[in-house]
Amino acid sequence: MIRIILLLMVGLLMVGAVIGCAQDGATKADWPAYGGQNSAWRYSALDAIHTGNVSQLTAAWVFQTGDNDGGLQSTPLVIDGVMYVSTSHNRVFALDAVTGKRLWSYRYELPKTFTTFYGPWNRGVAVAEGRVLMGTLDNNVVALDARTGRELWKVNVEDANQCGCNITAAPLIARGKVIVGVTGGDSAHRGYINAFDLRTGRHLWRFWTIPGPGEKGHETWAGDSWKFGGGSTWMTGSFDESLGMVYWAVGNPAADFYGGNRKGDNLYTDSMVALDVQTGKLKWHFQQVPHDVWDWDAAYEAVLVDLPVNGQMRKLLINVSKGGYTYVLDRTNGEFLTAWPVAKNINWISGVGPKGELLGRNEPVVGKPKLICPSIGGGRSWNHGAWSPKSGLFFTTGIEWCQEVVSQPETPVEGKTYFGGTFKLVSTPDGKSGGHLAAYNPLTGKPVWRYEYKYPLLASVLATAGDLIFTGDAEGEFFALDARTGKKLWSFNTGSGHRGSSITYAVNGRQYVATPSGWGSAVAGLMQQFWPETEQFPSGSAVFVFALPETKR
Repeated sequence: MIRIILLLMVGLLMVGAVIGCAQDGATKADWPAYGGQNSAWRYSALDAIHTGNVSQLTAAWVFQTGDNDGGLQSTPLVIDGVMYVSTSHNRVFALDAVTGKRLWSYRYELPKTFTTFYGPWNRGVAVAEGRVLMGTLDNNVVALDARTGRELWKVNVEDANQCGCNITAAPLIARGKVIVGVTGGDSAHRGYINAFDLRTGRHLWRFWTIPGPGEKGHETWAGDSWKFGGGSTWMTGSFDESLGMVYWAVGNPAADFYGGNRKGDNLYTDSMVALDVQTGKLKWHFQQVPHDVWDWDAAYEAVLVDLPVNGQMRKLLINVSKGGYTYVLDRTNGEFLTAWPVAKNINWISGVGPKGELLGRNEPVVGKPKLICPSIGGGRSWNHGAWSPKSGLFFTTGIEWCQEVVSQPETPVEGKTYFGGTFKLVSTPDGKSGGHLAAYNPLTGKPVWRYEYKYPLLASVLATAGDLIFTGDAEGEFFALDARTGKKLWSFNTGSGHRGSSITYAVNGRQYVATPSGWGSAVAGLMQQFWPETEQFPSGSAVFVFALPETKR
């Protein structure tokens, strides 16, 4: 077995040597975008901190945001020595990335009567052309002056009190456009993706994820079900400059567990869509779960990599879905290549066929409890995986948990919750519920190593050229693993659990590693059904930054 793993790793290293010069998604001194770069690798070329010295990491500074409600799910950005970080109630801070000193702060004023089913939380900002861009809980997009924090423009996308939706993800910047998605997959709402002019805020285009009358795909919705079909776009997309395509993963249809009044495939829910960046027109789509009745969002990250397939270099897209499978597509045309699981306990299907078709569907039953694995929290949550061109490996978490689902007919009310059933978390059939982080061959899904944890791991993964993997757990430990073996090399308790995304950057040649710390989110609350002790896990909202001692660099 050891010999097989070593041979696999050697092969992957050879793959890594020929990967992706055409699409470099590695970060260097800065961490300029939500996924590191618009290709969403979450990989840094910095290697001053490596497996040989990571044990000597010490805290350089800590910044408390004061906005603890909902925890801290953000991804900090660092550009030219300035860190930008957003909080759950849409506050934004600009910090000196070396000292943590506050340079400016911005407080978004929510309407006093505003309430939300989704949140409060925010997963990050975008920075470009001297502007800091953020989506808000009441479904606006704001642009701030990156030097001062002064508000430059604000546009409303839709009345949040009417649609029951908001913007919680970081915007994507592509060719002078601010592109944002929307929540609302669990409410009676029709999803979309919007693009605005970066400098002025002028609306440029909208792509409806639920096609209306006369639009291709509308025939996949029975009656008027398209009006309340869900299809949220609640995570950040990716962009390939050479192809001019924006890639966005679309969430579940509504109602989540009952599909009797929306017969059909329900496009473009649970789909990866590729859009023309200039017009927002659909170039191609691939639907992972036609007529979803399990709440299996495909809404997670789209990782853009170039890899050899059968001896031919191809432009690929990797997307892990909530149903527990990783899908690999050709990003030029949406061709399905393969799908492989990140969780062991999956029974909603028996597998995925050679063309991406679902095999052995196991659907909820109206009025009767049915065991479905994984649970509504997913075979993986939204926290991002990481791709390393150095090793050729994809690093991602997985979750082992199940639920009893009872499907029920429900009448939609615009903007209100629309689940179509109930659920209760239960143990896996083997009694081994929990979380894990593993390193995979992205084309075969074969694991190289696996790190186990007693609870779901709900923080994003960071990979570096120093052969390190960073992430955090529910109990507050921020830690580093050897990317080659999965061995834990270092840890630091930040006092609150990890739900956001760590980054690494350099200023004046010194490398830093930063992580948001602050336990919260819907899935964190869901864990209390099965692990009651997690209700006592402390909340928080702080950025912790680490570096090697000056004499150790």
